[in-house]
Amino acid sequence: MHDYAERIATCIARGKVSRSSWYPPEMKDQDGADEIAADALKNGIQPEVLLEGCMQGMDRIGKEFSEKKAHVTNLVISGAAMSAVLKHIKPFLQSGEVKRKGKFVIGTVSGDLHDIGKNLVSMMITGGGFEVIDLGVDVATNKFLAALAQHPGCFVGLSALLTTTMPNMENSVRTIKEAYPDTKVLIGGGPITHDFCARVGADFYSPNPHDAVEYLKRNVM
Repeated sequence: MHDYAERIATCIARGKVSRSSWYPPEMKDQDGADEIAADALKNGIQPEVLLEGCMQGMDRIGKEFSEKKAHVTNLVISGAAMSAVLKHIKPFLQSGEVKRKGKFVIGTVSGDLHDIGKNLVSMMITGGGFEVIDLGVDVATNKFLAALAQHPGCFVGLSALLTTTMPNMENSVRTIKEAYPDTKVLIGGGPITHDFCARVGADFYSPNPHDAVEYLKRNVM
């Protein structure tokens, strides 16, 4: 791995956003993801190298989280470090100079206003090199369908935390698969299980953000 990519990956995995950040204590007064990304571009490093660092860093913290070696707060801080890098390469992403792996539409299903899990998944998938289209919370089925029509070939993720909204998730999944049978549908949330996933016809149940990213990487065209 390129030296700049490794340095960025380390900052993201450890949650070192910038030189002024106090966390982590052992990296006090060291350059963070923000300064390293700026320095890389100043020295002619290709933006793809910075994106690779983001992907590697989020992959590391994601694995630690899935193995219960890291907490939600660690993911959030790592996400802030990743955002500091993406700020620098955003123009290259918008221009298409740096290619994303694919698109991922995500939303919390109708009747459910919880977004913490959805936001964590969005953050990890962004770090995995995908463009995320976040529809927010309380997303009706027709809004998912409109997004799929606007972004052909995308993946779609549905989140639910309330057991009372599981029927809404089932309805959305079945409708999406009827309209777009080739679309890969991922579902997740506190009450969701592998059995529920199989019953409603979704393609993948993700108990944690890291598994969702790995599934997307395996199935990207």
